[in-house]
Amino acid sequence: MEKDRTHPHLDVLRAVPKGNAMNIQSKDLNRDLTHEDAAEALALLRNWAGQVTDEEVAALDPLVSRLVPGREVSNYPALARAYPEEFEVDDVYKASMPDLQNGPSSLIKGAKRAIQHVGISNFRLPIRFHTRVGKSVGDDLTLETSVTGTVSLEAEKKGINMSRIMRTFYKHAEETFSFEVIDAALDAYKTDLDSFDARIMMRMSFPMKVDSLRSGLAGYQYYDIALELIETGGQRKKIVHLDYVYSSTCPCSLELSEHARQFRGQLATPHSQRSVARVSVELAPEGDVLWFEDLIDICRAAVPTETQVMVKREDEQAFAELNAANPIFVEDAARLFAQKLQSDARVADYRVIASHQESLHSHDAVSVLTEGTTFDAESLDPRLFASLFHVG
Repeated sequence: MEKDRTHPHLDVLRAVPKGNAMNIQSKDLNRDLTHEDAAEALALLRNWAGQVTDEEVAALDPLVSRLVPGREVSNYPALARAYPEEFEVDDVYKASMPDLQNGPSSLIKGAKRAIQHVGISNFRLPIRFHTRVGKSVGDDLTLETSVTGTVSLEAEKKGINMSRIMRTFYKHAEETFSFEVIDAALDAYKTDLDSFDARIMMRMSFPMKVDSLRSGLAGYQYYDIALELIETGGQRKKIVHLDYVYSSTCPCSLELSEHARQFRGQLATPHSQRSVARVSVELAPEGDVLWFEDLIDICRAAVPTETQVMVKREDEQAFAELNAANPIFVEDAARLFAQKLQSDARVADYRVIASHQESLHSHDAVSVLTEGTTFDAESLDPRLFASLFHVG
């Protein structure tokens, strides 16, 4: 038998505004409602909900389902569950899609303040790099590269479409990357994102073949390198960061060990440890090319006790002799790197962060030396020195 949907009070129910089931507006209800009235209305509501479809309940108010024992109604009508493989997006449909990131400033949560950097970090892709000895494309290296791209955001703008940074960068991904190509990528995504400041950083592990000290063997040393291009206030700066890993022998420990040998005939060994210097250089605007290999050579000339790749007995002995000939405190290391950087015309401002990861102490010895305003900072990242730890 067909369900009876002509109850005399259904018109009253259909007039109930969503979210306020008790606010019944009717000619014969212009009076103070009692508990009995509410009980009668609830019974009527449950009776009606038991006779109609879920879609009809949802159309009145999904909250009605909470008043009906054993009934759960979705906030939405029945939806298709199969993936529509044939569906194609046209311009009209695309224009109808919401875009909250480009919404009005009224949607901003929190303080309406400018954001200095917003974007994406660590999207990876293979990129070709020139080497110092490269004469053709065949001499380039293709390295997995981690890219960070950020732009500034004005106080009245809700946000940015972050995928644009990746899309813009991919337009240049097939080209051999130099700072000139990063310049082009920065121009493009500043335009795409309508921003006034921007930054691109690319990190990679750069291989370089290194000879052993005496045995004639050679092996690949891998250097953590990052290229950074910054534009602030219409001014661009090109920066190269290098982590250089070396051994540091404590001068004090060396002297005390020799004192024990000389005065007491006691065998003693000075302590030395794996150490890391993060050398960051701003390239001089009109300078010649500073190759990755050049910066590595500068560091090696300043502190020659670089950790070794291929080692036989004669190399191990040579390394001990090299350390004894170049004992350094962490203060010495910072100043030795600075001395070499200071004398290179291709380098403008620079920063040296050195960390000697002590084998004597349960803490590290660290130093920071800067030249110029580029790397000035009154505050340091709390995890800065921990990031200098290099696993073998």
